[in-house]
Amino acid sequence: MQIPYNESSIDGYLALPKSGQGPGVIVLQEWWGLVPHIKDVADRFASAGYVALAPDLYHGESTTSPDQAGKLMMSLNIAQTQKELDGVIDFLSNHSSVSPKKIATVGFCMGGQLSLYAASKNDKVNACVIFYGIHPHFEPDLANIKAAVLGLYAENDPFVPVESVKKLEETLKSHGKTVEIKIYAGLDHAFFNDSREQVYNKEAAEDAWQRVLKLYKEHLY
Repeated sequence: MQIPYNESSIDGYLALPKSGQGPGVIVLQEWWGLVPHIKDVADRFASAGYVALAPDLYHGESTTSPDQAGKLMMSLNIAQTQKELDGVIDFLSNHSSVSPKKIATVGFCMGGQLSLYAASKNDKVNACVIFYGIHPHFEPDLANIKAAVLGLYAENDPFVPVESVKKLEETLKSHGKTVEIKIYAGLDHAFFNDSREQVYNKEAAEDAWQRVLKLYKEHLY
């Protein structure tokens, strides 16, 4: 579907709950692009009663190559991506199916950092979930976050050291933010991604999913 914003638009994948209404959740892609796994996550949120929208931040491009994924991630324009994220948040906030009018973000890998970034730039975000977020160019304004934050990380993540996770938690708490951080012992980056058998961990993924739903239930209703 087309998501209009200002005088432009971005493609996205919209999943609606059976009830026809629910709070809004913006699902932000890994560095691979808007791939089937991300659409499946959106469908899972819809099954849980949410209006889920996954924008295509790569504008039609996706890949299975880590090298190409890295290039696509690094090619994101910060100013343009922020406009797109704001546009997607506004679109979902005004969508007829979104009730109550509350919005959450959730993102994975690159999208995890963008989830935090979007929450720091837009006070319409009520709850923010970060799955092992990483992007060297998008620096969230942590002092400006109004949303409750849940961070889900892996102990053996080569991209996101445990020390940086602990620093994020300390900084958010120093600003008086509502934050919960969970670091899964012995696991690797992308442990939630059930399309990647080499790193997926069912037990941790299910635990993380329940934590996300708990956060959303507390802050979106």
